[in-house]
Amino acid sequence: MTIFVAHNRASALEHINLRRGGTVDLDYETAWQDALELGRLGEACGVSVQFRTIEYVAVRSPDALICGLRADKLTFRQRHLYCLFDLMELPEACLDELEARAVQHGDYILAGHLLRETTLIWE
Repeated sequence: MTIFVAHNRASALEHINLRRGGTVDLDYETAWQDALELGRLGEACGVSVQFRTIEYVAVRSPDALICGLRADKLTFRQRHLYCLFDLMELPEACLDELEARAVQHGDYILAGHLLRETTLIWE
């Protein structure tokens, strides 16, 4: 099943109205306001519409965490970053910088053993 990520209401509506099936994933700031209406329209058009507020990210390495947090954040979702490595592998200054970036983005850096569900993997 294909997943189309809509970064605004107009692109979500356009994809739903194409009636190609699949899933429209709402990922924009005001998506919560549109989710119910677009979900009903999608159902009528044979398209599944989903809205999630959190990304559960499995982070496989220190380099993946560094690259992921230093890159532009392209989602409005809060990210729970589950580190599947020992955070002690990072120098203290680097970890402090990454934690500050995570807080600035509204994200959390968490221990990998807490991971229960994954929606994305950083490698």
